[in-house]
Amino acid sequence: MGSLEVERETTGWAARDPSGVLSPYTYTLRKTGPEDVYIKVTCCGICHTDLHQIKNDLGKSNYPMVPGHEVVGEVVEVGSSVTKFKAGDVVGVGLMVGCCRNCNACKSDIEQYCNKKIWSYNDVYTDGKSTQGGFARAMVIDQKFVVKIPEGMAPEQAAPLLCAGLTVYSPLNHFGLKKSGLRAGILGLGGVGHMGVKMAKAMGHHVTVISSSDKKREEAMDHLGAHEYLVSSDAIKMQEAADSLDYIIDTIPVFHPLEPYLSLLKLDGKLVLMGVINQPLQFLSPVVMLGRKTITGSLIGSMKEMEEMFEFWSERNLTSMIEVVKMEYVNKAIERLEKNDVRYRFVVDVIGSKLDQE
Repeated sequence: MGSLEVERETTGWAARDPSGVLSPYTYTLRKTGPEDVYIKVTCCGICHTDLHQIKNDLGKSNYPMVPGHEVVGEVVEVGSSVTKFKAGDVVGVGLMVGCCRNCNACKSDIEQYCNKKIWSYNDVYTDGKSTQGGFARAMVIDQKFVVKIPEGMAPEQAAPLLCAGLTVYSPLNHFGLKKSGLRAGILGLGGVGHMGVKMAKAMGHHVTVISSSDKKREEAMDHLGAHEYLVSSDAIKMQEAADSLDYIIDTIPVFHPLEPYLSLLKLDGKLVLMGVINQPLQFLSPVVMLGRKTITGSLIGSMKEMEEMFEFWSERNLTSMIEVVKMEYVNKAIERLEKNDVRYRFVVDVIGSKLDQE
């Protein structure tokens, strides 16, 4: 199986400070063991979480930091105890690379709620080595946190599913919202929001995109196939839509009032929060009480759900709307992401980029 027990050097693009500017960075991958998979990275999606982390928006960033957690690559070597993968397999890695395996969450196959989970970057592995993400030539990952990409699926299409796709699929699965005939609201039409439209439609839901302005109407209706488009500042239309939705997937990653959207929910409707926001949200309790409504949140998804989600996506021949860029364009791409100037997910062509050159 080769020389997996040695440390290997690789090159990625790292942020050095809260400016978030990325540049080439050479570092040593952690020592690997019998359960590990050595992966040559092909491509990696860019998520809003990457933006938060490289800019220290949440106050817990450690530098230098190689971001990227929608990683697709090819297995080069496997450890002696690896049973799920072999050299040549096309695989994916998401936001987690470790967990305790002993807590109730881990034993219930919802390891994303483990209190000792290890993030794929800006974290520390069990051997004390800093974790680094997928904006790099290679990664070493425990086989538990690696998923096989369905045969025939393009790597750049698979990348956004590893976070954005899973983040939508998990709450729909957990809260019993996969059955057809439901009325869905997708709040915000970015990377996660566009996945929400596609997934909800594929489940047979009537989909309403909710946005703060009219500028994405054509994209939502004509390009993504949403059934309705609702502008949140249009008080009359919002009133007409009151009590009409079974659930809302709230993907907005900045502060926003919740009352206008809670009013759209039916009795027992659910508002599922997905945006990472660093300040408190507010709502008036009667808006929730009078309709027995639920405000809840969901964090990425489990490895089991990831496998299910890929099967669901592949069986229906769904595709993401992406823009593929080289690593040397990544800082510009992050600037554009900050301005919501992407339709709908950037994917970095890592293998086709010269990582040691700016």
